[in-house]
Amino acid sequence: MTLRVSNRPPGVLAQPTVRAPQHAPSVWPASGAPGGEEWRAGVRTAVLATVAEFVSARRATDLAGAGLDAVGDILAQFVSNGKCLRSTFMYLGWLCGAPPSGAALTAAASLELLHAFALIQDDVMDRSAQRRGRPAAHVQLARWHRERELASCAEKFGESAAVLLGDLCLIWAEQMLRESGIEAPRLQRVWPHYDAMRTELAIGQFADLAANLRSFPPLDAVLDVARRKSGNYTVRRPLELGAAMAGCGDRTLARLGRFGGDVGEAFQLRDDVLGVFGSPAATGKPSGGDLLERKATSLIVAAYQLADAPTRRQLVELMDLDELDDAALQRWKRLIAATGAVEMIEQMISRRVASALDDVNGMEINEAVCTALAEMAVACVQRRE
Repeated sequence: MTLRVSNRPPGVLAQPTVRAPQHAPSVWPASGAPGGEEWRAGVRTAVLATVAEFVSARRATDLAGAGLDAVGDILAQFVSNGKCLRSTFMYLGWLCGAPPSGAALTAAASLELLHAFALIQDDVMDRSAQRRGRPAAHVQLARWHRERELASCAEKFGESAAVLLGDLCLIWAEQMLRESGIEAPRLQRVWPHYDAMRTELAIGQFADLAANLRSFPPLDAVLDVARRKSGNYTVRRPLELGAAMAGCGDRTLARLGRFGGDVGEAFQLRDDVLGVFGSPAATGKPSGGDLLERKATSLIVAAYQLADAPTRRQLVELMDLDELDDAALQRWKRLIAATGAVEMIEQMISRRVASALDDVNGMEINEAVCTALAEMAVACVQRRE
């Protein structure tokens, strides 16, 4: 895929001068123009270090003396190795209208705690045993319960404790954003977008819980749930948060919204492909995890819609099995591949990325930031097995 970034017209902002950050994280990304793998890696390193410092401080105050060291350990491990996509997009949104800033990077890093909240509670609802290549938080907390031979059911304790840990992440995420060092007037512009993002996430999760794979819902309905639960939350809203915080105008916010919507949907569609065909190394979850969890994802529903009658009967038969052994799992994968659903989803991904690149090419913002946005769009969908 070719990245095309048009030349900016006269009068558009030149590359901003890098300022020494007033609220800089202990690890600060390379100060050159945004874009490229090295710059993205630097942002990720700075974000993870900033979140680690915040969690360490909160553990020393909020959790001290409460006998919750294990909870703090699990959270610190959980936030130590995320991809930091949402934080990077929020920081790029900021760079659309303001120069590099340590306070802005800290504000963006707060999304990692919001994401931790979403993932921890999502694993409880989906009964997922793994996350990021490790036992899920509720599984670790249940094991902690059993090791201490505590009363009551270990599994119930683990799930309840994980929900509370997720709640704590939600509270700390907003606290980290408020205390980032961003001026109050700038923060005031953030809250409407922040509330919209959290509301969409909750409503999308409700819809996801209510989705019944046995009824094979329409593909449009599945895409709408994915857009609410993941697409907007991964790209569109973080970009809007950063841009609003930077003081960007309505036109830029609208452009970023369209770009973010397309990239967010493409990201989720790629996730749906990996949820069936991805390796544990790529997904952090068991191979074929979406099939094991009977999720109504775009790929699984598209395969059913494209299948002929005999193939549909086999798909229903597999979906109705109480347990899927490896042979049944591989058979289900082969049937999905034979329907052409993978090619269909890949085409949907390509169309959305192409639309996003068209949007970014028309933005009247710094050219280096445009390039970085285009690179991020491609990076979001280049994740493979």
